[in-house]
Amino acid sequence: MIEGVIRTRVGYAGGKQENPDYGNIGDHTEAVQVDYDPRVISYADLLAVFWSSHTPTSKSWMRQYMNAVFYHNEEQQRVGDASQAALAEKTGRTIRTQVLPLRTFTLGENYHQKYMLKRQSRLTSEMSRIYPQNQDFINSTAVSRLNGYAGGNGDVRQLALEIDSLGLSENGKRILKQIVR
Repeated sequence: MIEGVIRTRVGYAGGKQENPDYGNIGDHTEAVQVDYDPRVISYADLLAVFWSSHTPTSKSWMRQYMNAVFYHNEEQQRVGDASQAALAEKTGRTIRTQVLPLRTFTLGENYHQKYMLKRQSRLTSEMSRIYPQNQDFINSTAVSRLNGYAGGNGDVRQLALEIDSLGLSENGKRILKQIVR
């Protein structure tokens, strides 16, 4: 769990094809959209997490699964290019992960959203009662945080700081604490 990350959503980025979906992804790449508070975490710090969360020296075997970071503006491009170059210098290896402009981002299908959380049916049920509209569920910061914890991210200390803000019942809190332990 990363302090300052407001929410994450999955989808398709980088291509020109209109309305990509899993069955017709075209020239897009599966991607995670990260909304964050720059007063809490910098773009450079997010990139450090990104570089350490995959193998940037691996060649992508198809565009759908291409290793890439997409930037929104010239400043993000500058920071992305600099972090990529620093990693290449540090490792002495060619970095194959690309730094590319974001043309579009299309949300993935509902069944792809919050995948790790959906494997925890009791927590998903609680969040679905709070956010009955699917779009609200997908856009919820609390749901994104729960998805992260369900995926094995975050620790007991961090959970203790925010568990009361997630909207869970006492039973939901107990379940989440068991997952995080």
